[in-house]
Amino acid sequence: MSVVLDDAATQRKAPALGGREIAAGAIWLALLFVPLWLPALGGYTDLATRVLIYAMAATGLNLLLGHTGGLSFGHAAYFGLGTYGAGLFLIHVTKSLPLAILAGTLLGGIAAILVGPLLMRRKGIYFSMITIAFGQMFYFAAVRWNGLTGGEDGLTGFSRVPLHLGAITVPLGSARYYYLVLALFALVMLFVWQVLRAPLGHAFVATRENATRLRFLGVAVDRQVWIAFALSGVIVALAGSLDALLIGFTSPATLQWQLSGEFVVMCVLGGMRSFWGPSLGALIFIGAQDYLSSITQNWMSYIGLIFVLSVLFFPNGLLGFVRAQGRTRTRT
Repeated sequence: MSVVLDDAATQRKAPALGGREIAAGAIWLALLFVPLWLPALGGYTDLATRVLIYAMAATGLNLLLGHTGGLSFGHAAYFGLGTYGAGLFLIHVTKSLPLAILAGTLLGGIAAILVGPLLMRRKGIYFSMITIAFGQMFYFAAVRWNGLTGGEDGLTGFSRVPLHLGAITVPLGSARYYYLVLALFALVMLFVWQVLRAPLGHAFVATRENATRLRFLGVAVDRQVWIAFALSGVIVALAGSLDALLIGFTSPATLQWQLSGEFVVMCVLGGMRSFWGPSLGALIFIGAQDYLSSITQNWMSYIGLIFVLSVLFFPNGLLGFVRAQGRTRTRT
C-alpha cells in the first residue's frame, strides 16, 4: 500500500511534459545552435540576430496590441529613440557597450512613459492616430536636428565596441553578438511571460475584453493601458539599441510609422494572442524580406501579398490556426 502511495506522490511531483514544453525546449535549442546550422541553409548569423531583435520589438508591441487591445502605429518612435540613444552615447559619452544599450533603452522607455498619459484615455482609431502623431513628431525632430542626429543622412561614427568584463575584453563579432542578443531576448521573453501570468497580465487581458465591466469593478483601466504602453515602449527601445549596435548606423527611417506598421504585421502574421506569435511573425517577415529583396526590387508587393493571404486564411495568425487545429483533433 505504501509503495502505491509513493508512486502516486511521485507522479504528482513530476508531471509529464506537454506539447508546449517540448516545443519551447526545441525552439530554445534551435536558437542556441543557430550559428552552426543556419549557414548550411544559406543564411548568416547577422540575419538571425536581426530576427531576434525584431522579434523582441514585436513581442513588446504585442504586450499592448494583442494582450491589452491598443493598436499603436507609433512604436517605431521608441525603437528609433533607442537606436539614437545608443549611437549618441557611444559617440559623445564613452565607449561602453552595456551603458550604450542602457542609454538607448532609457531614452526610448522614458519617452513612452511620458507619452502614455496623453493617450491612455483614448480608444480605437483615436488611440492609433495619436500614437502616429507622436511618432511623427519624434521623426521630424530627428530630421531637423541635423547637428546632433545627422538629419536625413543619418547618424554614423559609432560601432560595436568590445565587451569589457573586468580585466577581460571580449570582442563582439557576429557570433558573439548574436549570443548577447539571444541572452537579452531570453530575459525579455521571461519577463513578458511572468507579466502575462501575473495579476497585471490578467488585468491587461480583461482591459482588452471588456474595459467597461472592469471599470465597474473599480479597476483603473486607464492606468492599465499606461502601464502596458510603458512596458512595451521600454522593450521596443531595448530592441532599437541592439539594432543600432548591429549595423553601426541609424537614421530617421527607424522612427517612421512605416516601421511601426511592420511591427504590427509581424504580430498579425504569427498571432497576436499567442506568446510566440510575434516572434514567428518576425521570422517570416525578416526572412521573406531578406530573400525577396535579393531577387526583386518589388519585394514589398510580395510581402503585402503574404500579409493579405495570412489575414484571409489565418485571421488568428499562424499559431492561432495551429492551436485551433490542435483543439479540433483533440475533440475528434
